[in-house]
Amino acid sequence: MLMEADKIMFEIYREDTYSGKYRVVYFTELNDQNKEYEINRAMSGEHFYDGFIKNYKKDEAKDIIEALLKRMNDGERLTPGDIEKALGTHIPNGDRKVG
Repeated sequence: MLMEADKIMFEIYREDTYSGKYRVVYFTELNDQNKEYEINRAMSGEHFYDGFIKNYKKDEAKDIIEALLKRMNDGERLTPGDIEKALGTHIPNGDRKVG
């Protein structure tokens, strides 16, 4: 099992503004300067998916998430299961939600 420091907590949400864009926030990477703003922004949006990615190869996982966000913002309808499937081995085993 991974320790808390070995994984990154994130949330994908849809902005409640006129743009309605999907965005991601990596909670465990926030600092004092942006923590309150980013959390408030995510909380005011529509929750879509939350979970953890492994810290190991996190840049690869973030690239996958960014590609998924682009697809969603281009109009493709994805499910939380699609997110988990795409992230695959980047999700810590004990944190899988679907199947």
